[in-house]
Amino acid sequence: MSFKSVAIDGPAGAGKSTLAQRLAEALGFLYVDTGAIYRTVALAVLRAGADPGDEAQVIPLLEGLDVRMGYGPDGGQRMYLTGEDVSETIREHRMSGAASKVSALPAVRAFLLDFQRLQAREHNVVMDGRDIGTVVLPGADVKIFLTAAPEARARRRLLELERRGQAADFDAVLRDIRERDRQDETRPIAPLKQAEDAVRVDTTDLNLEQSLAGLLALVKEKIAL
Repeated sequence: MSFKSVAIDGPAGAGKSTLAQRLAEALGFLYVDTGAIYRTVALAVLRAGADPGDEAQVIPLLEGLDVRMGYGPDGGQRMYLTGEDVSETIREHRMSGAASKVSALPAVRAFLLDFQRLQAREHNVVMDGRDIGTVVLPGADVKIFLTAAPEARARRRLLELERRGQAADFDAVLRDIRERDRQDETRPIAPLKQAEDAVRVDTTDLNLEQSLAGLLALVKEKIAL
């Protein structure tokens, strides 16, 4: 059986996770949030007292690292670290920078590459991240580069943090967004960039429903469902 895959890449705060999950639900596909996987590794590194940007400190922690992915009753992806459900913990604001640092390490990317590809070999998937269409699933049936203006992304991230009960300041979130962009775009391994055959979708002036409708139409145009 040949499975279908949709790769969604884009910068932090572009709405990838929310839209990818909604798109997967609409298509009946499995949703894979690769950012959550990297956040889980970052959490393990921080809990071990190691520097997430220092490969020499991180590599020893990868051996025997128990990172697993599951799905809740609502279909939402859940992440487990050594059996503990850390799905909420990895969404804390402090995890963004740590995840960006750890995801730039070649050893970590190699460690997780097969884990991510396995999902697409066994299921129809909508997978989101920063290098899905360029590295993880270069043969994806549909590639989308989802973006929005930094200010719009900061407002969305601020609302997300507030919904989670985390206090945050708009200017601080905007600075973090821009710094995350810089880190992701300039890292030497699998930097954030649009795949040559990806369709660029700017959601700055679109709400969630408009964005979802556009993505659905795009996927159905390219994949016979």
